[in-house]
Amino acid sequence: QVQLVESGGGLVQPGGSLRLSCAVSGTVFDIYTMAWHRQAPGKAREWVASVDNTGYTNYANSVKGRFTISRDNAKMMVYLQMNSLQPEDTAVYYCSIRWPTGPDSWGQGTQVTVSS
Repeated sequence: QVQLVESGGGLVQPGGSLRLSCAVSGTVFDIYTMAWHRQAPGKAREWVASVDNTGYTNYANSVKGRFTISRDNAKMMVYLQMNSLQPEDTAVYYCSIRWPTGPDSWGQGTQVTVSS
């Protein structure tokens, strides 16, 4: 059974940085695209960034230049380095694994709060 566990969230001041981690188990990892998403209070969940099995990355315009997604296939980990955080980045952040067919599998999320 596939399992995704996010960690690394917390409270940070505007302009600060956080690094989120997502540990994956129960599946072959290195052939699938991995993604990060977020959901702010009262808003729909939105895609943030993704990295495919070749290492190609893609970002939402709202985080481009500030966030970096990466993966370590040997450790079955996905990371999201978040710099220059702003209050509007406050959300629960989720990682997902993108299957060739069917819906993504999701983790339980980790809270990121940007506030002074």
